[in-house]
Amino acid sequence: MFTIANGIILKGRDLVPRKENIVVDDGKIIEIGKDSREGKIIDVDGAVVCPSFINGHVHIGDSIIKDEGYALSLSEMVKPPNGVKHVALANASDDDLIEAMKNSMWDMVNSGTTHFIDYREGGVKGVELLRKASRDIPINPIILGRDDSFYGDDPDLSKVKIAIRKLLKIADGIAPSGFGEITMDVAEIISEKCEKASKISSIHVAESESNQIESLNKYGLSEIEKGVKSNFSQLVHLTNPKGNDLNAVSTGKPNVVVCPRANATLNVGVAPLNEMIKLGLKPLLGTDNVMLNSPNMLRELEFSLKIMSVCHNDYINPVELLKMSTTNVCGFKINDVIQKSMIMEDNFAEFIVFNSFSKNPYLNIINRAETKNILYIINKIFNV
Repeated sequence: MFTIANGIILKGRDLVPRKENIVVDDGKIIEIGKDSREGKIIDVDGAVVCPSFINGHVHIGDSIIKDEGYALSLSEMVKPPNGVKHVALANASDDDLIEAMKNSMWDMVNSGTTHFIDYREGGVKGVELLRKASRDIPINPIILGRDDSFYGDDPDLSKVKIAIRKLLKIADGIAPSGFGEITMDVAEIISEKCEKASKISSIHVAESESNQIESLNKYGLSEIEKGVKSNFSQLVHLTNPKGNDLNAVSTGKPNVVVCPRANATLNVGVAPLNEMIKLGLKPLLGTDNVMLNSPNMLRELEFSLKIMSVCHNDYINPVELLKMSTTNVCGFKINDVIQKSMIMEDNFAEFIVFNSFSKNPYLNIINRAETKNILYIINKIFNV
């Protein structure tokens, strides 16, 4: 048992700042209050205590080819099966892939991330490799699998169903690349099977303007409309919404994940976060391909804070931005471990203690903090 004392706690789902103490026992928060003090006392006077980060979208397999293919187009980099990424994954040994993924997970742990949602290539084997790589690391991967049988203009739907059934036995959901690679039949089968299994169905949508235009010309529907119509529970990117796209998302209520640094690196735009917030959406923030970016959420937060005012001529509320890497996940339709990722009594003890540089606790983290400024990272696996 221990007490984190005299810190500024960003408490509950709304990250309300309170000068209180946190008592932790056996990996859970058992009491929060000004006078709460039991066990070992860890005085963090004036420090900011924030829920640990969730990285909402990662391709951790890309860790084997960091910074390769820089300045290539989106399709050249990541479109299956011939993108730079997919060729590299096909040629990588299991040992090299596992070692690279381990290194990236430690990068996340050391910068305050305790959960990440991964788009895992390689079918059942790909999921198993990530499970193996994460076995001795204090982090929780939420693994979304995919299979090559999903792709093409005329896929064998019986093989698609078999692949989905096998994946859902060991994965937390299914995540094909995008609507440019799968048919609506495959999309609807994926979302239906995942819903029945109470697991995540996720897909990239509207990452580039060209993808949106192609979809509209070919189907009369934007990629975002197709994602909503297919009942995917999670849509990633939404960088280039058209017309009524965001209203359709707010009505259909799929979860939303945005990746500003990756979108900027690939020169495809920046998601309109303020517009999403005004519509009641609660996006998650993700770092996306490790080949493009470090999986460090502090870097993602600072970039997102500043790029919004440049690209959309409107400052983003730092409280809402910090929620995108922490408590917004509590509304997501995913497992109970994630649902409890906020600082409240009876929840898992999963939080970060930052040195204080600023009177604004949110900008203290987003605009000032670096990994070296983290005093403690507490999660249910780590003991002080």
